[in-house]
Amino acid sequence: MMEQGGVVVRRGTVVAVQVAEAASAPMTPVEQVRAVAGRGLEGDRYFNDGGTWSREAAAGQQVTLIEAEAIEAARGDAGVQLEARDSRRNIVTRGVSLNELVGKAFRVGGATLWGVGLCEPCSHMVRLSGKEILRSLVHRGGLRADIVIGGTVRVGDPVEPD
Repeated sequence: MMEQGGVVVRRGTVVAVQVAEAASAPMTPVEQVRAVAGRGLEGDRYFNDGGTWSREAAAGQQVTLIEAEAIEAARGDAGVQLEARDSRRNIVTRGVSLNELVGKAFRVGGATLWGVGLCEPCSHMVRLSGKEILRSLVHRGGLRADIVIGGTVRVGDPVEPD
């Protein structure tokens, strides 16, 4: 645990990394990915402005994260077999409260990210997953982030305050 801005932030771990090559394409797990500052994750739909929300040109579309604990809790709440890929998030973490990283810099492996805002669940995610998980992920749907300093992100890497 580390203190950042008066808040104690636990260190976590990357437990999965996934990308989708195009909007609405299935998420594909990878062992590692190159995070490019100002662009996104190489091989992901938002890296080449091909994501569903790319036209909105808003901050926080470069990478998304979600807690494994949130997926597990939502699975129990919704009573469905929810997998990491169903969340449509790029990086799955364990042991860190992502909500506490909004408005803060943090490191994920070799990259430094900026927590832009919560990544609330949406009907697009529900439609693609085919699972009624919207309510079970409210306020725990993850974090939208921008890449400040690029680097490689691998499964097993630490997630910690910068």
